[in-house]
Amino acid sequence: MDLFETFFNIDVLRRSLPLLLKGLGVTIKLGIVSIVAGLAGGLVLALLRLYAPRPARILARIYIDIFRSLPLLVLLVIVYYALPFVGIRMPPFWSAMCALSMVSAAYNAEVFRAGIEAVPRGQFEASEALGLSYRQSMIDVVLPQAIKIVIPPLTNNSINVIKDTALASVVAMPDLLKQATQAQALSANPSPLIGAAIIYILLLWPLVSIVSQLERRFGQEKRS
Repeated sequence: MDLFETFFNIDVLRRSLPLLLKGLGVTIKLGIVSIVAGLAGGLVLALLRLYAPRPARILARIYIDIFRSLPLLVLLVIVYYALPFVGIRMPPFWSAMCALSMVSAAYNAEVFRAGIEAVPRGQFEASEALGLSYRQSMIDVVLPQAIKIVIPPLTNNSINVIKDTALASVVAMPDLLKQATQAQALSANPSPLIGAAIIYILLLWPLVSIVSQLERRFGQEKRS
């Protein structure tokens, strides 16, 4: 058997395509839900760490440090396999979503914090001088400026979340990698895994290009 017959078998790829596309749909759904939850959680954690009373700031920092240090694979195993021993049972999709979101929120919190701290202090003082409340200052003045700073790294984090959905196969999630692995077992040929890799590239390459364009754009704005 030559290289193409083993790894790029067109007949095997054609027969496994329905399984791969089904898994792609699950991957996209899991990625989107986890990204949205991770962004919301990250913003809340960043605000708690910056402006909450000291006990809440300490707890937020502990959460961020722990979940940035904890490997995602270990967290997936804990959520799906260990929590049922204490009476908490979740389906594979929600187990994977919770693990991905908790880790994503920790990383996004540091991105949001850095973006908010990069806003000039004079903007906060000007808001206070105008009599704006804390909520008005954040929504109308600070966050719009911080968002421009954090868009590239947040987009990069979102790409990482989509890639990390491949680890959800350990909790029996029928995602793209899991379906490719099953197709490989059925066909006794690794071509479905190559097909899954190609699909990942087609899905993520445009997003990687967008991140590069955003970084160049905002970099030019800073220099100007």
